[in-house]
Amino acid sequence: MNTQEVADKLVQLCREGKHEQAIDELYADNVVSKEPKGSPMELTEGKDAVKKKTIQWEESVEEIHSSSCSEPIVADNHFAIVMNIDATYKAHGRMAMSEICVYEVKDGKIVADEFFYRMG
Repeated sequence: MNTQEVADKLVQLCREGKHEQAIDELYADNVVSKEPKGSPMELTEGKDAVKKKTIQWEESVEEIHSSSCSEPIVADNHFAIVMNIDATYKAHGRMAMSEICVYEVKDGKIVADEFFYRMG
């Protein structure tokens, strides 16, 4: 798959709430995932670790009130999307969040992702 195809598939799976399937199908085994500096998961390396991080996030959510995922913006081997979520978390209560997600694609797989959002 080229970058546009990977981006389109990721958006489709995210909109369907199939985050683990997206990791299984689209992520490289050696993927590097970055969250904002100071976050608990600031750096995660490897597909299994990224999948575990995603499952931990899912388990922290009590209820999702709404979520959205923009169309991707593609440039060469990178793409970006905006994700919005309004959720009630077991430990923190209800929070709305908006983030920019940037992905790098190599040989048809996501090799890096980085998430930009406001902490606290």
